[in-house]
Amino acid sequence: MKPFRSATGRVAILDRPDVDTDQIIPKQFLKRIERTGYGEFAFFDWRYDADGTPLPGFELNRPEFAGAKVLLAGRNFGCGSSREHAAWALQDYGFKVVIASSFGDIFRSNASKIGLIAIELPEHEVKSLMEGVDLDRGSDLTVDLAAGTITAPDGRTIKFAFDQTTRHRLLEGLDDIGVTLRLSDEITAYEQARPIA
Repeated sequence: MKPFRSATGRVAILDRPDVDTDQIIPKQFLKRIERTGYGEFAFFDWRYDADGTPLPGFELNRPEFAGAKVLLAGRNFGCGSSREHAAWALQDYGFKVVIASSFGDIFRSNASKIGLIAIELPEHEVKSLMEGVDLDRGSDLTVDLAAGTITAPDGRTIKFAFDQTTRHRLLEGLDDIGVTLRLSDEITAYEQARPIA
């Protein structure tokens, strides 16, 4: 996992409540054994018609949202099944940060384990950020995990709370294996001192 300190980039809006992991990455694409390659299938059933033609009415197909690094989402984002592929798909699509008023707990955990930042803000703040996005030309914003701030498209700074243990792991780029490897000296000492049965 790569360390994350801050990101500045294009914003996309998906103002729908209760977006579940089955919609983020539909079941027919769960046959891969790698963690990569899921981005092209993110929101597939919403993005394309039966012929594979992009649907112009779907939010993420808007040209102003192309190449977005930040997703502003509706409440209870990532609810539903526990498939970790949903976080993989969003990251592979290009998102570095998802901001919503609430998340499915398992989705939030899966996101943090791969370096996808899930920030929870009060619903009125999420709505304010959405309203500040220029829907004709697109907008950028900055998320600074180290400082715990979001710089909105209008220049306003918003503070956000974040679990400190998860924040440390993300800033240091430590996944579960990385956390364990930091204790390798202690593990080796324990193994060497342990009596052989």
